[in-house]
Amino acid sequence: MKPLSSSPQRARLLTIAASVTISLLLLGMKFYAYWLTQSAAILSDALESIINVVASSFALAAVILAAKPPDLTHPYGHGKIEYVAVGFEGALIFLAALGIFVKAGQQLWRPQPLPGLEMGLGLILGASLINLALGLALITVGRRTDSITLMADGRHILTDVYTSAGVLVGLGLVWLTDQLWLDGATAALVGMNILYTGWKLIRQAFAGLLDESDISLLEKIASILKAHRKSSWIDIHQLRARKAGNRLFVDFHLILPQDFNLEAAHQEVKELEAIFKSHFQDQADVHIHVDPCDRDQECPSCGYDPCHSRQAETAWQRVWRQDVVVDKREGVE
Repeated sequence: MKPLSSSPQRARLLTIAASVTISLLLLGMKFYAYWLTQSAAILSDALESIINVVASSFALAAVILAAKPPDLTHPYGHGKIEYVAVGFEGALIFLAALGIFVKAGQQLWRPQPLPGLEMGLGLILGASLINLALGLALITVGRRTDSITLMADGRHILTDVYTSAGVLVGLGLVWLTDQLWLDGATAALVGMNILYTGWKLIRQAFAGLLDESDISLLEKIASILKAHRKSSWIDIHQLRARKAGNRLFVDFHLILPQDFNLEAAHQEVKELEAIFKSHFQDQADVHIHVDPCDRDQECPSCGYDPCHSRQAETAWQRVWRQDVVVDKREGVE
């Protein structure tokens, strides 16, 4: 058993808990800056920070639930809750954008003075630097622990950094030129930017919930199969894979020599399962369908030796690339 301090789940929980705490502090800073300045641009930044807090809190719950092992009611585990969390975060961003557009329109048509602008800019700059460090930390831990929730939260927080940078530029121009309408224009641009971010998060959530094909994951699996290829593994086809949280589900067809008995075929399957479980830290569920070889079709591409049933010499072998092993072989079920 791994020590608790090195557990990926512990790293996820500590990181997302820190995200919630820091996001709450930064939210207070930004609303204080808005209270000082009454800036539409700063309000847009503060509204996005509300989404950060809510989304991080929801992500914390999702990380806890996603770690639960499969049970009788959820035999494939609870990992897909992470995609729900990502979609929820994207929907909240859309709501925040609506509030931003309302305030931006008011400041565009009837610009109001911005008192305390210098102090407000200083507060937003400080919050941006903290957010930058937090977002990078979330993405790093998310990649290391294979959590899409942490990575989505980190990307959202980095978007908040870009938002704050745009606010700083826009309000800097207001401070230099005294053109108050630039405050509303900056807020409107922020709103459009976070709408795009929200759409990307919702798109990612639907892709996960609908088990959209992940080309990079399939390429990784094809590389693992190629690296461990044995001559008795004549061919592989109909490879499919999907992820739910940190769990991986893989299934494919394996063609074995026709004269292999049930025990020998079972041993080859167990060997392949062990390879995947070792590579993916015991988080892979692998299902392999065994097909006997067709001598007329497979002999010219089979490298199994010695084979007592061979009817033709080996002339070539298929390269196990992603685009090859996912194909369904005609005539083979």
